[in-house]
Amino acid sequence: MALSPLLRWGLIISATVAVVLAYSIQQYPILSAAFGEPLAVYCYKGVRTHDSRQPFAECFSVEDGSFAGVWAKDGTQSLKRAKGADVSVSDGYAIPGLWDGHGHLLQYGEFLHSVDLFGSQSLDDVRDRIKTYLAANPEAGTKHHWLRGVGWDQSVFGRMPTADDIEQDDQLRGIFMMLDRIDVHCAWVSKAVLDLLPDEIPDVPGGEVVRDPGPGVFCDNAMDMIMHLWPKPGAEEKARAVKVAMKELNKVGLVGMHDAGVTADDARLYAELAVSSPDWTVRVYGMLECSRRNTACPEDAPRVGRGNGKFALNSVKLFADGALGSWGSAMLEPYSDRPLTSGSLLINASALAEVTRAWAEAGFQVNIHAIGDLANRNALDAFEAALRRQCGGRREQLAECQSKRRFRLEHSQIIHPDDQERIHAMGIIPSIQPTHATSDMKYAEERLGPRRTREEAYRMKSLFDVGPILGSDFPVEPPNPFRGIYAAVTRKNPHTGLGPDPESPSRGWHAEEALTLDEALVGFTRNAAYGAFLEHYAGRIRTGSFADWVVLDEPLEDMDVEKLRTLQVRETWVGGRRVYSRDEGGLAVI
Repeated sequence: MALSPLLRWGLIISATVAVVLAYSIQQYPILSAAFGEPLAVYCYKGVRTHDSRQPFAECFSVEDGSFAGVWAKDGTQSLKRAKGADVSVSDGYAIPGLWDGHGHLLQYGEFLHSVDLFGSQSLDDVRDRIKTYLAANPEAGTKHHWLRGVGWDQSVFGRMPTADDIEQDDQLRGIFMMLDRIDVHCAWVSKAVLDLLPDEIPDVPGGEVVRDPGPGVFCDNAMDMIMHLWPKPGAEEKARAVKVAMKELNKVGLVGMHDAGVTADDARLYAELAVSSPDWTVRVYGMLECSRRNTACPEDAPRVGRGNGKFALNSVKLFADGALGSWGSAMLEPYSDRPLTSGSLLINASALAEVTRAWAEAGFQVNIHAIGDLANRNALDAFEAALRRQCGGRREQLAECQSKRRFRLEHSQIIHPDDQERIHAMGIIPSIQPTHATSDMKYAEERLGPRRTREEAYRMKSLFDVGPILGSDFPVEPPNPFRGIYAAVTRKNPHTGLGPDPESPSRGWHAEEALTLDEALVGFTRNAAYGAFLEHYAGRIRTGSFADWVVLDEPLEDMDVEKLRTLQVRETWVGGRRVYSRDEGGLAVI
């Protein structure tokens, strides 16, 4: 049957429109708003995407918690007016949501409900802070509800604290107390807690029971005997702590974090909360820590995949040594300021290699806490042996295998030059906390001496080509990523804005290892995503990635670097949901 000219032209026009629309929807996802649920469109004065294909933009659309399209405003005015689109225009500047590459979520929530001892300058100061806390929290300090706190540093006391330092105060006598050192590698307890232990407290391999000037402090593996006695919080109390912690993290622009030590029970709680709680507003990549440290317990691990991106656990945390501040980092040579010790290995080299192999064969990413140069060497030996077993012995095979396994050195603070070369050759990922360098700079050279400090300590720039992940180790350091960026860029203390030299306070500490602003931002975004196997979903503003972003008042690239110390986030968005608004004083759900 012949078609009339009018009908023929109608069919041609319809087909043409269909083709054009199909192409337009593919090229400009915002148009799909007219053919289904309206998309949300957000336009800013500037958008830093961290996507090499399109580094800067002005608008993006969001659908089902992911970015549906990203584009420059110029030439797309017709797209912006697409029928049904919900368009929001802001005078702010958007950047990808920031991640902390090494933190402790539950412990941070607990810290927010404990005695804050950071910056305490004397034992009297500590006692006063405890009394103030007890006045507001009279239930604390009992046998079933110990008083907790974190942040003391024996270097400002002139000696290690003791249980008697608490007991001699009439208002504090008899309390049950456990206070963590600033690096969380020593615990200071009261006499009431000591009385729960045997009269003769044994020495502990890989740990130290401090006996001079008196009992009361337990470091590294010796802390286990205290932790076994501590009445641990229940699931409900933990859930409250997590909720409070996430709210605080959102305030500083964090949308995700790597939780560096999650027990199997806590991982199951996280998995439940991530699905059921609307207050789960931070994406968490977990590292399992066995109930008995430095063992293989894959049968206890609740393997949680990426799913909706709220919680995943596919890695394990092992511990090679202690911390520098308490002389617990395992060193190849003795400490310069304590020549009779070289620190402590929490596990010997052969055992570390064996447990690393076991976890690798179970399919887990292995992340090893390593601060001293001996600990880092042992960790690298363990990684190399596991990679050779998994993938073969040639150097190019090791690097290719590592690109899939993504083994990590957590902290990576003091690394012998020979081992720095091995990191480059194998592509082992350093997980670095820039504020550790600026906190430790006041005593690091005393511990290490000038040569080791210059050649080995707190490398960032010289390791940048292997993609270091940046973080804070909160609550050891404050979680604010902008202070971490400041420390990485200036190598100065973000609290004071000063370097360690009183004669040249504006000079950064070993500034040759400073990063550029772009490099530091990559460490808190793309590199953190890669280290969690999330490079296709996090760390960038691009089509298909999680719709996570942060809104600032001015562009970072134009900002005076000193402003980073006090920068306040305007808004934080996770999965297309606004979880923090400065103007509304906190959580703002739309």
